[in-house]
Amino acid sequence: MHVTLNPTETIQQLGTSVSVRDLDFSYGSSPALKDISVEIPAKGVTAFIGPSGCGKSTLLRCINRMNDEIPGTRITRGKIEIGGIDIYDSSVDVVKLRRDVGMVFQKSNPFPRSIYENAAYGLRLRGERNKTVIDEAVEKSLQAAALWDEVKDRLQESALGLSGGQQQRLCIARTIAVQPQVVLMDEPCSALDPIATVKVEELIWDLKHEYTFVIVTHNMQQAARVSDKTAFFYMGELIEFGDTSKIFSNPRVKQTEDYITGRFG
Repeated sequence: MHVTLNPTETIQQLGTSVSVRDLDFSYGSSPALKDISVEIPAKGVTAFIGPSGCGKSTLLRCINRMNDEIPGTRITRGKIEIGGIDIYDSSVDVVKLRRDVGMVFQKSNPFPRSIYENAAYGLRLRGERNKTVIDEAVEKSLQAAALWDEVKDRLQESALGLSGGQQQRLCIARTIAVQPQVVLMDEPCSALDPIATVKVEELIWDLKHEYTFVIVTHNMQQAARVSDKTAFFYMGELIEFGDTSKIFSNPRVKQTEDYITGRFG
């Protein structure tokens, strides 16, 4: 079913499952994704795994059109729908799309502003001026990111003074402050120490009933710990997709088993 986005509607009102159908994507003349079809369920965690250069981060960036910023990139076939909306349709406002489909990057990227202003950034960007509304949203997002108790007495201090793990949780708080429906994460723990990694993983686990998470990770143990579904990619193709417990215990495809057990990749 195709749904045309009414100018007053958002993805938030129409559902949050992500449907990728028959997708081909290229960087210039080089194919990066080939015939990708996957149904990502709402309110849970889906992990994308596979060796470097296999297309998992490319697909992640397609889901909120971040690849639009790279000249020469294009979808040559297929579509991506969120809640039935073709997100590449000309009626879609890309700014609104990226508010509904937030992204957390590999390297924490807090702005050189206060902790408070980092958490409030998306709200101000969408035009919110009511201080009470902003205060409540900042506190709620910092609590959801398990950061409130650590920073509530230093909200006006620079975010750059936080530890790496705290900065990444602040970036998560900044993302969820505008109440997106989908949260994309590209290797969110790769630059963190083990203790900070555990905190971010616990955070994902705690929030998965509120948001649809899609996480790219090279860490097999992390994928097994945090995700409900896992997709294995190789050389731009989706090799296998299914319940994480099944993928890691009894994969259908030998290629998947070889990668998970470290025989290649």
